[in-house]
Amino acid sequence: MTTRNEPDRVGRPSYLARIEPARTQLPQFRPGEVVTFDLRRAFSILRRRLRLFAGVALVIMTAVLVMTLLTPPTYLATAEVMLNRRNAKVVNVDDVVSALPPDSAAVDTEVEILKSPELAERVVGALKLDRDPEFNARAKARSTAPLTRAQREKVVGAVRRKLDISRSGLTYVIDVGFKSRNPAKAAQIADEFAKSYVARQVEEKVRTTQQAADWLNSRLEQLRAQVTADETAVQQFKIANNLMSAQGATLTEQEISNYNQSLAQATAQVAEDDARLGTARRQLSGGSTGADVGEALNSPTIQKLKEQRVEASRKVASLETNFQDSYPPLKIARNELADIDQEIQAETDRIISNLDAKAQVSRRRAAAVAATVGGAKGELASNNRASVNLSVLERNSQASRTLYESYLARYKEASTQVGLAQADAQWVSHAALPVKPTSPNLPLNLLLGAALAAVAGFGAVGLAELLESGVSTSDDVEKRFNLRYLGAIPLLNGVAGNPKPSPLDFVVDRPLSSFGESFRSLLVSVLHSAGPRPVKTVAVTSALPGEGKTTASVCLARAASLQGYRVVIVDCDLRRGSLERILPRPAKVGILEVVAGEVELDQAIIKDTRTDADILPLSLAPTSLKNVFGSPGMDRLLRELKLRYDLVILDSAPVVPVADSRVLARKADFVAVVARWRTTPYQAIQGALRMLSGNGVEVGGIVLNQVDMEQQVRQGYGDIAYYFNSYRKYYVESPDQDRA
Repeated sequence: MTTRNEPDRVGRPSYLARIEPARTQLPQFRPGEVVTFDLRRAFSILRRRLRLFAGVALVIMTAVLVMTLLTPPTYLATAEVMLNRRNAKVVNVDDVVSALPPDSAAVDTEVEILKSPELAERVVGALKLDRDPEFNARAKARSTAPLTRAQREKVVGAVRRKLDISRSGLTYVIDVGFKSRNPAKAAQIADEFAKSYVARQVEEKVRTTQQAADWLNSRLEQLRAQVTADETAVQQFKIANNLMSAQGATLTEQEISNYNQSLAQATAQVAEDDARLGTARRQLSGGSTGADVGEALNSPTIQKLKEQRVEASRKVASLETNFQDSYPPLKIARNELADIDQEIQAETDRIISNLDAKAQVSRRRAAAVAATVGGAKGELASNNRASVNLSVLERNSQASRTLYESYLARYKEASTQVGLAQADAQWVSHAALPVKPTSPNLPLNLLLGAALAAVAGFGAVGLAELLESGVSTSDDVEKRFNLRYLGAIPLLNGVAGNPKPSPLDFVVDRPLSSFGESFRSLLVSVLHSAGPRPVKTVAVTSALPGEGKTTASVCLARAASLQGYRVVIVDCDLRRGSLERILPRPAKVGILEVVAGEVELDQAIIKDTRTDADILPLSLAPTSLKNVFGSPGMDRLLRELKLRYDLVILDSAPVVPVADSRVLARKADFVAVVARWRTTPYQAIQGALRMLSGNGVEVGGIVLNQVDMEQQVRQGYGDIAYYFNSYRKYYVESPDQDRA
């Protein structure tokens, strides 16, 4: 017995090893590989599911038509508003609320604002739409109770659902549409939305501007107190640190400046006085009497004395000319002249003494001024150190004042703008009274209904295909189970007409029919299968009962017998033997007795009534629970049958409900599984194959039974029977064709 992943008896991987990769792996596509859509396969599926497609499409179209006819007419009225790109500039101040930017995003934003619940609630309140039965079902009962918040939100939602807001192309114009059963009401509500939208913009600007002004006003009080506090701190610091100033400089700086000027003057005066004193002293030391000293020359007293001396000298000279030295008047004149000279000398000495005293005073004054300047500079250095902190205080004070002045100016601007607020949009046109209803649009609804019906129909077909559990074509067999497709056995009704003949007899009566040819084709597929040894024993089984395996076994045996093969068919269904219907008489002995050695093989063999095939039936004796097929007697029987016959057909029980078939299949050269076309569930076949493979059995292939050739021709793309009409002329289906 082979294990799950070991090769089977013919050297190929077991069924589980072959089927599990296909069952567990997703499809892999190589780069560059083109995945094509098979249109003919899709058309074939649609033909097969045409009734389902038509039924679903008809239901959808009927529903759409009924809904269209039952829907009350609705009218659409449209007003227009336009966003302003330019606003009037009454005063040259910046707006608190800026104008809308001229871009597409701003327009789209305003469209969403028009759809907002807040604007819809304004319109509901303005037009009292909460009392309109079209939007509030409670209004029909004429209830006077006020609406709750939830009820009012439902009314607002009903109004919003009938809004149709859209931008007109790429312009700044917005269409404000509203749908209603009443055309006048639709126009009124559309106009109210446009009106409320524009009014809301003005109110929003006024409210925002007023809020800004109120906030600025409250902030100004704080800033004013801050400015006062900062300036007071500056003055107090100046007073405390003697930093009072005038004309842009501190008092100490002004004092130093004045002292420097005084010191310069005093220094200059000292130099001047010293120069005059020195000059006078140098003249005196040079032999001068002092009369020619510069200060003496400028003295009025000296000048007057000099004038008197000149007069006295003239008088002395005159007397000396006329008189002798002893002349008394001459002596008097000479004495007067000497007195004048003494007076000049005394005045000169006094002037020089004054120069000396003046020079000393100048020196003392300069020294005093210099001392004062030094003290002032020391005080200035202390003031400069305090000025650093004063600068910080002054900057804080200046910043507070600047901020206060800017807020004050902005407050005045905002107060001015409260009465100048303008909307960023204008009401361009009122909504015209609609004449024709916009919905329901019968042609459009029918077109959409047709599209929806087609989609639903295709979806239903696709879903039905996904839920399809049966097997219908050779592609299904090979792709799903990775097994050979042995052939298709036609449904006799589709090829023989009425009345329905027995398939067991039809294969003999019409050997040239498509039904008979299917078994000859099956015989070729079985006998000439690729394998290391010739096929002589064939086990025919199925996944479930009722698949037609017994009929297929008998027809295969009779078709082989008609071709000259020595054939025996063995009834191996120990639970429900099915070959008694073709026996000419009830079997008294059969396979159980032969295997047990109670009778010889020849005693149990019965000849087929229609062909030369032999039958080894199941006797009427009670079913044995012993391991019949696994016994040595069964092995001997099979060896003897192989020696006598060219083909041994084992009609076994279904695999899923009976375990005997798995034991018997191990002893056969070839195992064929019969499945009803589009009936046997895929999972049942897969389960049967898994059971056989688990017992080390290689399944040679699958046969599809009871295939409706007419449907397969129309719908079975992917199967060779799809082309049945192209080659069916080779078959003789009826006696009329024989005579022809």
